[in-house]
Amino acid sequence: MESHHAHHHDHQHDGDEPAQAVLAELLDLDAEVLHDYLSSVIDWVGELAADQPPRRILDLGCGTGTGSLALLRRFPGSEVTAVDASGPMLDRLRDKACELQVISRVHAVQADLDAGWPDTGPVDLAWASNSMHHMADPDRVLAQILAALEPGGLLAVAEMDSFPRFLPDDPGIGRPGLEERCHAAQDDVRGHEMPHLGSDWGPRLAKAGFAVEAGRTFAIGLEAPLPAPASRYALLSLQRLRSAIDGRISADDLAALDTLLDPDDPASIRQRGDLTVRTARTVWLARRP
Repeated sequence: MESHHAHHHDHQHDGDEPAQAVLAELLDLDAEVLHDYLSSVIDWVGELAADQPPRRILDLGCGTGTGSLALLRRFPGSEVTAVDASGPMLDRLRDKACELQVISRVHAVQADLDAGWPDTGPVDLAWASNSMHHMADPDRVLAQILAALEPGGLLAVAEMDSFPRFLPDDPGIGRPGLEERCHAAQDDVRGHEMPHLGSDWGPRLAKAGFAVEAGRTFAIGLEAPLPAPASRYALLSLQRLRSAIDGRISADDLAALDTLLDPDDPASIRQRGDLTVRTARTVWLARRP
């Protein structure tokens, strides 16, 4: 769901074509593996919107459309305007919408929100999943969301507290703590590239003029037996992690990470039975007064 565009984890910006294809697959896997989390958030939004189910939904940084399609399922009378900077991501959304026979309810808009606000018209519900931290000026974007929302309309902002972890602390290749060191190196990079990652969006929403209804952190811990796509999800995630930190970790750690990514090695991700999926995501629900 991760509006997740190439130094970006998700989809507010285009990267090169192979990287975009991998990212698109990773976004779909994220929604599939973390299906229960996404369903819980959508149901929570539905509870707050019970008195006035949204008809016009705006998905900002929609990626492959996992959030858009889940919202269309939850609100059968709705239609969605799905905005992303990436044409290939929007093509993937259109293909899925055609397969599900909901294409008539989807309006895909290619736009870079850092460059300007697209003509969305008034909306009843805005959805921003793992996209706000990519914005150069998120406070400006929040003001534009507020202006687009009808009075009483809802905004859901979902952000990851941490990137997923998959390995035991000692992965059995002589490098205890490897995954945490890799993520620490990635955090150093991302701190410069995405200064809004990890923000507390509650105060920012209030400052923008929203009435913050609630904030909730979803702690995700999946143990064996994992969903079938979890191994592929872990592999792609760690491949992207390796690309981001090449040259920023020790040669020994890099070699150990390559062992995990080597499909022919007995210790590789594909052959492990001890994988888990551990992450946390926080969701804020706010309303235009």
